[in-house]
Amino acid sequence: MHDDDATGPAGTPVTAADDPRLAMAREFLDHIPHARALGMTVASLGMSKAEITMAWRPEFVGDPSTGVLHGGVVSALMDTCCGAAVLADPKGPPSTATIDLRIDYMRAATPGQTIRARAECFHITRSVAFVRALALDDDEQNPVATATGAFSVGG
Repeated sequence: MHDDDATGPAGTPVTAADDPRLAMAREFLDHIPHARALGMTVASLGMSKAEITMAWRPEFVGDPSTGVLHGGVVSALMDTCCGAAVLADPKGPPSTATIDLRIDYMRAATPGQTIRARAECFHITRSVAFVRALALDDDEQNPVATATGAFSVGG
């Protein structure tokens, strides 16, 4: 998914330049201190979707004997990506906060590999946005983790 994967009326491409929500979602990541500290980068952003990557770094390791990332790093990546997907939704709010986030860890991320989260905001009510996400490394067929979440909408 890339910025130009989003479509508007009659299937015309929508980019961050066309839609201020997409630009806002990208800016959102740039202003979160922990996202900067963890080296999170927006890989792609589309209507109601986000993909954020984070390189493996030794200071993120939770088990020194194996080099496996700490679960908290994976969780921070997924939470941030879900928030970006909410902000990229056409009905999304100007800001959001996590209400609930359930993460199921499927396997350890492979040491040394970049990890990425892909999230999609699939439904928004007047007060809550609902999101699904995956965390992946180079093995695209076997997710590191899955997540479902609820995020605040409004004022």
